[in-house]
Amino acid sequence: MMNIAILDYGSGNLHSLAKAAALAPATVRVVEDAAAAIRDTDVLILPGVGSFTAAAARLAGAQRDTLRAAIADGLPVLGICLGMQLFFDESDEGPGQGLGIIEGRVTRLRAARVPQIGWNTVDDAGDPMLAALRYVYYANGFVCRPSHTDCVTAWSTHDGDRFPAAVRTGSVVGVQFHPEKSSAEGVRYLGEVIVNAGALR
Repeated sequence: MMNIAILDYGSGNLHSLAKAAALAPATVRVVEDAAAAIRDTDVLILPGVGSFTAAAARLAGAQRDTLRAAIADGLPVLGICLGMQLFFDESDEGPGQGLGIIEGRVTRLRAARVPQIGWNTVDDAGDPMLAALRYVYYANGFVCRPSHTDCVTAWSTHDGDRFPAAVRTGSVVGVQFHPEKSSAEGVRYLGEVIVNAGALR
């Protein structure tokens, strides 16, 4: 059994994410402290419904330093929606410092219809685990704009604005969509990330 920790920094949707993650051969716990979250953990999940500014404030100082050090040591981390955005430096949503794992900024969707809520397609998947995902569920008004797109493993487009659906660098994987809400295929993807976490190290 693998040990999965979901870091609670005030975001929503923890229950459905924990339920979906528990379908993998893993024990799942929700933890508020970063030091406790990384202890005896095979995969750390940064969940994702909420405000970048509020989440960044909760992860400031020692919490941020702890997470950055664990990632530098190779801890597999999956960031979902807001969790993915926290891998970046800053956000136009408001003040606050992200983890700075991926160089770039989070900006508002350049679209007439914001937020994007509902199903969308995944394009140009460069990660085999994403290849089976055709439609995924989004609930976002902001997207990640990496300075260098070599970290992008899949794309989506909303109202003509093409943005990263998924990123990866080292042991860090981020998805802008919600796999736990993306039907059986999304839950299967979540399980594959967990089961294959060792390969990310």
